[in-house]
Amino acid sequence: MSKFIQEFKDFAVKGNAVDMAVGVIIGGAFGKIVTSIVNDIIMPPIGWLIGGVKFTDLKLTLPTVEIPGVEKMEGVSINYGNFLQTTFDFIIIAFCVFLLVKGINKLAKKKVEESATPAPNPEPTAEEKLLTEIRDLLKNK
Repeated sequence: MSKFIQEFKDFAVKGNAVDMAVGVIIGGAFGKIVTSIVNDIIMPPIGWLIGGVKFTDLKLTLPTVEIPGVEKMEGVSINYGNFLQTTFDFIIIAFCVFLLVKGINKLAKKKVEESATPAPNPEPTAEEKLLTEIRDLLKNK
């Protein structure tokens, strides 16, 4: 049992598990921000442009059906406006995540290129040049 607890502790405090937990928490908060942007900033002007329609109110109501000898079936509604709203949320979140990943990949690629590029040989100092001349003169004698 002690080994199991130690393995769980190692997993829980590993950088990857903690990073993932932080990512999930920040992702949830980011999702709320994007939902607010879509609901409160983007969708009202779109609804206004198409005649004052509020997307979450869009629905298709199915009629009430009365069949003799069977209990009356009340009409139901298909709330496609909520679906549209959620789809807009998803598209905007996916686009923001795409831009974020693209930026991170660009930074990572730049970092790899910098580390892969060998540093140019530095110009020898005046002292090194003089020592090289002395060495060459001694070699020639």
